[in-house]
Amino acid sequence: MYAVIGALVFVMLVFLMMGVRVVRQGYVYTVERLGKFTLSAEPGLHLIVPFVDRVGQKVNMMEQVLDIPGQEIITRDNAMVGVDAVVFFQVLDAGKAAYEVHNLYAAIMAIVTTNLRTVMGSMDLDETLSKRDEINARLLGVVDHATSPWGVKITRVEIKDIRPPIDISEAMARQMKAERLKRAEILEAEGERASRILRAEGEKQSAILSAEGKKEAAFRDAEARERAAEAEARATEVVSQAISQSGNQAINYFIAQEYTKAIGKFATSPNAKTILFPIEATQLIGTLGGIGEMAREILGDGRKGDVTTPLELPKGAPRTAVPRTRGEGEE
Repeated sequence: MYAVIGALVFVMLVFLMMGVRVVRQGYVYTVERLGKFTLSAEPGLHLIVPFVDRVGQKVNMMEQVLDIPGQEIITRDNAMVGVDAVVFFQVLDAGKAAYEVHNLYAAIMAIVTTNLRTVMGSMDLDETLSKRDEINARLLGVVDHATSPWGVKITRVEIKDIRPPIDISEAMARQMKAERLKRAEILEAEGERASRILRAEGEKQSAILSAEGKKEAAFRDAEARERAAEAEARATEVVSQAISQSGNQAINYFIAQEYTKAIGKFATSPNAKTILFPIEATQLIGTLGGIGEMAREILGDGRKGDVTTPLELPKGAPRTAVPRTRGEGEE
């Protein structure tokens, strides 16, 4: 009796254990009842009816990466290029991904490959090399629309590498080198042109400033000469007035003054030790005598006690009167 009960308990435990299913995080299990899809088991603990329900497929719900193998594609200008790509996708509906397409990975790879040939085949070689973003966007739109009935979301399609033929690569390298040399020569020419323009502008400004300086200097020099002429005219006018008032005495005074200054310049010359004058001393004495006579006439009213005595001069020298003070006791 106890053996039968124990056997029944063991069978029930085995039956329960067969009905317990634990779904891992990131996956969804499809449950089939008598071969028909009934529900999608989310991550966690689930109970199913043994021998009636079973787990159909374990669908990965995480974002996945599918590597597209290298493809040889002919562009619109008949250039053969090798292309590698990758696809990022995520399953949104486990039931559709499990039962709407037989092999999800192979189907995505096939649809990406065919559309990659279509998109790049409609472009020139230069466009395929320079417009990768456009190629990625076009592929993403086409592939995502095609896989949406499968419960799949294509998140990104990226071109990894584009390999043009060797001869085309060498030609492109030569073209790039020539283009860079051209740009360098253009930049050098523009720099030389700018340098010459700046140099010419500097010379122009220098010439303008020099001309303005010369103009200002000429104006100042003319103004100085004008003022000097005015001063000379004023001095001449004053001398003329003095001559008109004093007669020959003023003339003798001015001549003697200039004469004495000229002789003083000879005496202060730093390069002369001995000075020979091609003039007679009597002329200087006569001139000084004239000055003394003129001073006596001008100052005669203030010095009435003065008398004039002749100097004893050498024989042949002109006699010139010089003032002498009268001593006490003399008449």
